[in-house]
Amino acid sequence: MSADPNAARLVVPDPATATAHMKISRAQWAVRQFGKSSRETVMTVAEAVARAGHAKAKHYADWAVRETGFGVVEHKTIKNELSTLPLLDYYRDLDLVGPRILPDVKMVELPRPAGVIFALTPATNPIATLYYKAMLAILSRNAIVFSPHPAARECSFDAAKMLAEAAEAAGAPAGLIQCVEQPSVPLVQEMMASDKVAVIMATGGGPMVRAAYSSGNPALGVGPGNAVAYVDPSAKVDATAKRLVESKSFDNSVLCTNESVVLTLDANRANMERALRSAGAHLCNEADTDKLRDYLFSEHGFNVEAVGKSAAWIADKAGIRVNPSVRILVPTITAPGQDDQLFREKLCPVLTLASAVDFRQAITIAAQILKRGGGHSAAFHGEAPGRLLEFSDALPVYRVVVNAPCSQGAAGFATHLPPSFMIGTGFAGRSSVGENVGPQHLVHWTRIAYNKDASVPFDNFDLSVLERKQPNRPAPVQAAPHTPSALPDSDRDMLRQLILEELRGLSGGNT
Repeated sequence: MSADPNAARLVVPDPATATAHMKISRAQWAVRQFGKSSRETVMTVAEAVARAGHAKAKHYADWAVRETGFGVVEHKTIKNELSTLPLLDYYRDLDLVGPRILPDVKMVELPRPAGVIFALTPATNPIATLYYKAMLAILSRNAIVFSPHPAARECSFDAAKMLAEAAEAAGAPAGLIQCVEQPSVPLVQEMMASDKVAVIMATGGGPMVRAAYSSGNPALGVGPGNAVAYVDPSAKVDATAKRLVESKSFDNSVLCTNESVVLTLDANRANMERALRSAGAHLCNEADTDKLRDYLFSEHGFNVEAVGKSAAWIADKAGIRVNPSVRILVPTITAPGQDDQLFREKLCPVLTLASAVDFRQAITIAAQILKRGGGHSAAFHGEAPGRLLEFSDALPVYRVVVNAPCSQGAAGFATHLPPSFMIGTGFAGRSSVGENVGPQHLVHWTRIAYNKDASVPFDNFDLSVLERKQPNRPAPVQAAPHTPSALPDSDRDMLRQLILEELRGLSGGNT
């Protein structure tokens, strides 16, 4: 039977995808070397990378704002800095390298790094997220390959190169930190399904996170936020308003941990409005609220043009007259029982204000709002521990920030929660992890477990045997290879559409 004369005789691979495959293979080699490193080596490399990133924090903050148009340089500088040395200090005493002997339970634990991490980073927090994920990879002895959002491609690629050079100068193997140069839908799809990738770290819009979970590879993905802040009558209203304005205006509110709605009681509403005005907010009347709603939302969803822009810029676009120094816009809802679009996540300095008749109704309204953004975060302002417990127990969230800015608090920078740019939303948010993601999530442990019967002795172990054998330690056993073609065509089409939905908005993005 003759071949089809119309069939292509030579299939030329896409150069960008071929290059990305080479990066993944290079990362595999690097992790085989770095995965044998001592804790001393790991901490030396981590320290070098953290210092290099910290020194360039402002440089890349400025670049990210220029390239994406999102956020505030000074605030991005702070986030970039917090993702380096302070992050390292938080995890400095966490040993994910050394074997552990637990004689009380007759067990030995041996750490197993994941391998090659494929990491997606958003346009809203491109450098802070890249720094953070690189630090987690190093501390857990993994290699990492970044795929940045196209809107932040240039600054992300340069930052990854800078961190890689710092790591290699400190003794890390080449290829430990890499970045895709030309991210695209087919490339991301193929890389996420590669059998050489051990785990995907997905930070981005909901479609991209769902695509990561549909890839066939293990994934750590986080869902969207829509934090509700409740202001109890016991709260110090002026201090609370200042925290809310500082949080909502921080980096023009591109963190997914920012407050979306503030709730109080009817009896406390006038005090709250006064305090917000004093703190730098513009309280919208009914006409301004309608204009803001019409500008921010349409039948197609949120207007990505507003992401990361200033309050004055958004007011101008919406046709609202404000003082140029205004820090946030506060639309007011008088009938909170309805499913108002202004109760949705807004990655811009717009904080919706509503009030309830009593505490019971406030919880009901908050729970309704959190049907979008479940598993993420909420905030409580006040000094009423009983109501705080009721509030926290009733809402489908995994972190409740108390008397602190939620943007910084839920991310672990204004509280003692782990510092993170991956806020796990757990089962409520369709995520595999319900806590702030850290390096411990990138290491599993082989556990040697003895018979618990007291008559069976527990042996004495000389861990130096492992140190002597390290250079010849075999590579971790990998799962059976799979390729994108193993997915049914319908699933491949769905995966492509989900990724396309995220990448389509080259001027927008979610955390």
